[in-house]
Amino acid sequence: MAQAEFEELVEDFEFLDDWEDRYRLVIEEGKGMAPLDAALKVPATKVEGCASQVWLHAVTDGGVLHFDGESDAMIVNGLIAVLRKLYNGLPLDAVLSVDARQEMERLGLNDHLSAQRSNGLRAMIERIRSVSAAAS
Repeated sequence: MAQAEFEELVEDFEFLDDWEDRYRLVIEEGKGMAPLDAALKVPATKVEGCASQVWLHAVTDGGVLHFDGESDAMIVNGLIAVLRKLYNGLPLDAVLSVDARQEMERLGLNDHLSAQRSNGLRAMIERIRSVSAAAS
């Protein structure tokens, strides 16, 4: 169950034949995000298991997940933007039913990220899932 914004991203990816173009699109998605407030870059929001610095700040409002994030790496910032398109605005129980690995496969990300980036992506997904599980 992917969000409409994520479906649009999947469609955009389908038009790009070259992985380098897809990589650039992910980076552009990250550049479009507002920076995370410096006050939110604290140990509690830091995601462990990522090669770069990553912070995710999640809020649940009325049983719905919303989160923002930031990284010091451009590609990881883009991955945060992709995850926001996948998860933001979902009811908490729906967050837990999303098969993020399968959704990322639709973008071809699993085949083109380094092992470290893949581990970081998994860590971000686990953080999102754990916040949602704790809030539901």
